[in-house]
Amino acid sequence: MMNISDRRLKELAARRDEDIDYSDIPELDKAFWDKARLVLPKPSKQQMTIRFDTDMVEWFKARGKGYQSHMNAVLRAYMEAHR
Repeated sequence: MMNISDRRLKELAARRDEDIDYSDIPELDKAFWDKARLVLPKPSKQQMTIRFDTDMVEWFKARGKGYQSHMNAVLRAYMEAHR
């Protein structure tokens, strides 16, 4: 049985982009992105050994502390987008 939330999500998903009123949403300008911060999910994690291309790992490491969490966030975003 479909609950109210599921039904509402289905209705919203069926809506065409052109029918959505965005007029009350402020534009995300440079000032917004300058103050934005990455919020990472806190699910349980599994330790494993995995091999990545050296240049990719160096790119993430160059961005500083938490590079493994950032790599995890990128992989999670990819997973969510392809479910």
